[in-house]
Amino acid sequence: MKIALYGGTFDPIHHGHLLLAREAKEAFSLDRVVFIPAAVSPHKLHAAPTPGGVRWQMVEAAIAGEPGFSADDRELQRTGPSYTYDTVAEWRAEEPGAELFYLVGQDNLAALDTWYRIGDLQKIATFLVLGRGEGGNDAGGQATHAFPQIDRRFDVAASDIRNRVAKGLSIRYLVSERVAEIIHQQRLYQLPILL
Repeated sequence: MKIALYGGTFDPIHHGHLLLAREAKEAFSLDRVVFIPAAVSPHKLHAAPTPGGVRWQMVEAAIAGEPGFSADDRELQRTGPSYTYDTVAEWRAEEPGAELFYLVGQDNLAALDTWYRIGDLQKIATFLVLGRGEGGNDAGGQATHAFPQIDRRFDVAASDIRNRVAKGLSIRYLVSERVAEIIHQQRLYQLPILL
């Protein structure tokens, strides 16, 4: 069994997340991709995300009916920052025979050496890098690394979606209809967001 864990704030989850997850699933013959919303990202402590329960609803809505996609709320159940190592170690204990992968955005590679127990993490899971291709909006640019990578060009980011909502602009085609409904019903991202 080949399982890829896909952690992130998912605030909101958008078509770019889903596109890269599907691309990774197909390119690496993954049996499952598990979306894991972080309660509090250790790398985003300066900004409070949308409440975990609402982000969980958006993740479930976005992946509903998608073969091979599932979600895991264990990080939302914890207190404090969500450390990737802790989550992957729990999965390793629960799925001892599985080949575990961790999907990481290319924009996160520059800070990878600052991740909690990164050396131990690399021993229990293989990183798969999600590149956005040339012209993508990765903050880290084209980093040199030895990890397997998939590239799929797209230009959408959660911060752009939040800012579009705050400005009253359409987010159609950027998120699923069900996610857009949750954003509208919960009146998310209504205040200007400066990122």
